[in-house]
Amino acid sequence: MDYFAHPTSVIDEGCSIGKGTRIWHFSHVMSGCSMGENCNLGQNVVVSPQVSLGSRVKVQNNVSIYTGVVCEDDVFLGPSCVFTNVINPRSAIVRKSEFQKTIVRKGASIGANATIVCGIEIGEYAMIGAGTVITKNVLPFALMVGNPGKQIGWVSRNGLRLHFNNEGMAECPETGEGYRKSDEGEVTLLHKNNNTATK
Repeated sequence: MDYFAHPTSVIDEGCSIGKGTRIWHFSHVMSGCSMGENCNLGQNVVVSPQVSLGSRVKVQNNVSIYTGVVCEDDVFLGPSCVFTNVINPRSAIVRKSEFQKTIVRKGASIGANATIVCGIEIGEYAMIGAGTVITKNVLPFALMVGNPGKQIGWVSRNGLRLHFNNEGMAECPETGEGYRKSDEGEVTLLHKNNNTATK
């Protein structure tokens, strides 16, 4: 076994767990899920069947990741954030065939106690503020707060606010990386030296 699992955690058969991943107290990793290398699952985390986590995903305490959720590399899931997978749940009606897919793209962060309604996509490096309720797709690099969630700005890959000039250009104050905002309101990361868009 090339990953760490605390003795109180439960790891079902049929999981795929990458090298260097750490699974802490009272967490449950269910059959059929997969996670990449060097992930960290905090205390009391549940990873349901068919969930897919990329590499270096950090899941803080008390998070349940339900069937239908896909998190790409470098995603951060804050303490007690909430995912759903059915739009209209009823206790007396089984709707497992209606689970909807939720995708959290590379590098995105979801704050503590945020709620993510199923069937949406959160773009690369987006930042979801603590307690925010996300009901619609989120653009890459968008900063979202409130209930329902509204975009109030943009952030860099390092999670710092971006301030665009009249030409639609901005720099991360920490790294100096350049960003361009299009006339359609989409933000693109530029190579630091040659201003070629990074895909």
